[in-house]
Amino acid sequence: MIKKLKRRFIILAMVSLAVLLSVIVAGMNMINYSKVVSDADTKLEVLEENAGMIMLENMMNPFGNFDEYYFDDDDGRAAFGHRGPGRHSMTRDEAEEARFFIVSADESGSVIQTYTDRISAVDTDEAAKYAEKALASGGESGFVGDFRYTVSESVNGKTVIFLDCGRTLGSFRAFLRASILMSVLGLLAVFFVILYFAGRIVRPVAESYEKQKRFITDAGHEIKTPLAIIKANIDLMDMELDSEAVDRDELRENLGDIDDQVDRLTGLTNDLVYLSRMEEADNSLVMTEVPLSDIVSETAESFVPLAEEKGKAIGTDIEPMISVQGSTKELEKLLSIIIENAIKYSISPREITCGEDEDGMPQPPVINVILRKEGKDAVIEVSNDTENELTNEQLSHVFERFYRMDSSRNSQTGGHGIGLSMANAIVNAHGGHISAHTTTGHNFIVTVAIPL
Repeated sequence: MIKKLKRRFIILAMVSLAVLLSVIVAGMNMINYSKVVSDADTKLEVLEENAGMIMLENMMNPFGNFDEYYFDDDDGRAAFGHRGPGRHSMTRDEAEEARFFIVSADESGSVIQTYTDRISAVDTDEAAKYAEKALASGGESGFVGDFRYTVSESVNGKTVIFLDCGRTLGSFRAFLRASILMSVLGLLAVFFVILYFAGRIVRPVAESYEKQKRFITDAGHEIKTPLAIIKANIDLMDMELDSEAVDRDELRENLGDIDDQVDRLTGLTNDLVYLSRMEEADNSLVMTEVPLSDIVSETAESFVPLAEEKGKAIGTDIEPMISVQGSTKELEKLLSIIIENAIKYSISPREITCGEDEDGMPQPPVINVILRKEGKDAVIEVSNDTENELTNEQLSHVFERFYRMDSSRNSQTGGHGIGLSMANAIVNAHGGHISAHTTTGHNFIVTVAIPL
């Protein structure tokens, strides 16, 4: 599936880029071609206005002798053409650089006269052939080869003026080829770049897909166990009821097991609903200024009995008078999740002696709860010692749903493996950051930073 997604992404990106480059290249070359045609038509209009005189005089160098056709334009430059509104002209340089020929034909299309003095590449016979093609097309203007022509009515029939556009069309074609080549090269370059980065781009989707599969598997494990216990107890109760002597104590025990598993499923469902609500994009908590120092102190104090029951202790180092913008209820839940997690998974006092007090008795393992200011953040740090060595790979997954460092998914501690996921969602809702790390490999430290 991921390979197919990657392939589709590459195809979509390349097709989109190809369409974009095609539009840009086509647009630029259409504008360029329109400029070539427009400039040629402007010169042809000037020649058309003076074609009669040129054909009448039939001189070797008409521009040099028709002084009445030259005038100074607004910029003081010599111009060729006619003065007056709506009349076209061109500079003397443009006029003398222009390569053109004129063909006069009668009504039947037979050539009467040709003027080829201003072009050396076309003789009289070739000029007549060009004129026949232009007249046969039936249009008033167009191209015959690299010659732009215009057809006008004259006294004897029709006059066809041809302007050599070879140089401008050559420049246009060169630009067209260069733009297409650069577009293809750019497309290939982008293809290799996208091919290289496509894996990284779709990686979040792949990771999300893997997390989704793992979530379904883990949720199935969490739900399957209590359901199997419920089913087994129901079968035992059914067998007891079918027997002649009903053991009421055993039935009550079975009912108690069923009730415990139903509570477990209810707790799992409530946790999943809460986690989903906290992770909603449009979720907005009612934020007020809350005394974080008091919340941390009171929450830590409330877990002292539970820690003592398990032979452990809670140590606190809380900086007073720290307040943040947040939700008291959610922050209390955040602290409860982290501290309860530390109590559950901290080292057992029966396995490793952490030290001795004045009476020579083993001291219990301590869960340290710290609150301090760091820059613009209030930092909460909860740490505990662990029996098994922790790895960076394990710590990178601790905030994922249903993740347990014990691959056997042992749930004797009573959790579902989504507590730290809920803690992560709460911190994100407060605009903070949560992380887990170890300094010795045998201690587990959860750090929460919430903006002051």
